Amino acid sequence: MGETAIIIGAGPAGLTAAYELLTRSGITPVILEKSGDIGGISKTVNYKGNRMDMGPHRFFSKSDRVMNWWLDMFPLDTSTGGAATISYQNKKRDIQSKPGAAQPREKDKVMLVIPRLTRIYFLRRFFAYPIQLSIDTLKTLGPVRTVKIVFSYLYARFFPRKPEKSLEDFITNKFGKQLYLLFFKDYTEKVWGIPCNEISAEWGAQRIKGVSLSKAISHAIKTMVKKPQGDLGQKGTETSLIEQFLYPKLGAGQLWEHVADAVQAMGGTIIRHQDVKEIVTYNNKVTGISTVNTLTGETNHYSGEYFISTMPVQELIAGIAAAPEEIKHIAAGLQYRDFVNVGVLLKRLSAKDKKTGVYKEITLDDSWVYIQEREVKLGRLQVYNNWGPGMVKDPNTTWLGLEYFCNKTDAFWAQTDEQIKKIAIDELISIELIHPNDVLDITVQRMEKTYPAYFGTYEQFDQVKDFLEHYPNLFLVGRNGMHKYNNTDHSMLTAMVAVDNILDGVKSKDNLWSINTEQEYHEEKKETEEPKVKVVHPNAHKPSLVK
Repeated sequence: MGETAIIIGAGPAGLTAAYELLTRSGITPVILEKSGDIGGISKTVNYKGNRMDMGPHRFFSKSDRVMNWWLDMFPLDTSTGGAATISYQNKKRDIQSKPGAAQPREKDKVMLVIPRLTRIYFLRRFFAYPIQLSIDTLKTLGPVRTVKIVFSYLYARFFPRKPEKSLEDFITNKFGKQLYLLFFKDYTEKVWGIPCNEISAEWGAQRIKGVSLSKAISHAIKTMVKKPQGDLGQKGTETSLIEQFLYPKLGAGQLWEHVADAVQAMGGTIIRHQDVKEIVTYNNKVTGISTVNTLTGETNHYSGEYFISTMPVQELIAGIAAAPEEIKHIAAGLQYRDFVNVGVLLKRLSAKDKKTGVYKEITLDDSWVYIQEREVKLGRLQVYNNWGPGMVKDPNTTWLGLEYFCNKTDAFWAQTDEQIKKIAIDELISIELIHPNDVLDITVQRMEKTYPAYFGTYEQFDQVKDFLEHYPNLFLVGRNGMHKYNNTDHSMLTAMVAVDNILDGVKSKDNLWSINTEQEYHEEKKETEEPKVKVVHPNAHKPSLVK
């Protein structure tokens, strides 16, 4: 009998680890999945022929290893000739399927090249994302706000808050109180559910860098002659804001369902509805996993030589009886944000004319839109039509995903689906993006522990990591598995490196934790680039893949 690796979770990290083990070793993976689905937060829900992802999932990475892995699974669509050029952050990258892969056996199992446009909706107008401190933006905000922004920005530069303890302090010092109040405070608190003055300044420092007053002035001068772009459609959108990314024809989850099929075809096992209750340890090694079937209540035990966990660290530690009370306390105090996605099918998108009050049809080419309007709970809006033709059953309809960030303990989560549907429609009407008569259908999807949070007991998280180092055959990978804000490509890399370590006999796991710490993964301008200020939300949750 060969060796076995028990993998907790059938999301991108868990499936990647299983595939790597099967193609590179004689170790047999057994995946234990709590839900009945494949793909974790990267799954795609098929609702009456309309497909919806749980948040935006772009397939783009600065890692050749990951890009090649994806293209091995799904080659580029034949319309590209097996090659394409992807542009991002004013850079370009040529990509190519392997020779002979341009004609896939199954026509739907391909990667499409999708244009990306992302904007902010605020004051019933669209602003470029990341926010640009340009004349265009200031014109759209109006003279009164502009004066307040300029003076508060200058005040913050000459009289910064000291000591800089919170995210509120950090952003105010960088951009002034007015910009903080307009474009950061409300949206950040929507996402994380706590005041900005309770989030550490270090987190903001990691996400926003290289911004200065001189850059802002330089950019403002360069854009003085440009036309404002505050209209409700795409007219006037700068081409530099449009990027491209790869995307499976039938949604992000399509690729992971394909990987799951490949894993099982090669001899791996995926067992669903397995809720992990105990991590059995002996002599500083993990020896087994005990689960409860969420459908039948049946208990099961799985033994192996290696254990790879993508489950939330909070639950992992709770299942280790040998964990000291202090470690259990820290793990129990780790916090997460949960997620409700409301799919809304429309005849059309329409906006109210401010002069006549008449609704007029509008077209949005945005992949997703950050909803900055403070009077609604809606945080982000996906336009699935712009993610490829496979996402919408009838292309003459508009298929939206309304994203709400909450906790399971919130009143919002506790409401019925019908109540949430009503809230969603009422909010779209109130921010003047739809007419109620255009609603055709609506569905509600919920996802727990979508975003690991960097507050609560997180400042003590190193103690948890140090404790888990005592188990050399246990590898933490993925977003929740490491309680780290990983994108999908980062999560995949952690799985790949974990398998590297298993096969190479590497004892240190430092190389796992170093993934997603490189400067290049942050969406920001480099010091050597053209002096253009783009203000990125520190919580602009990297939609799963590298921005």
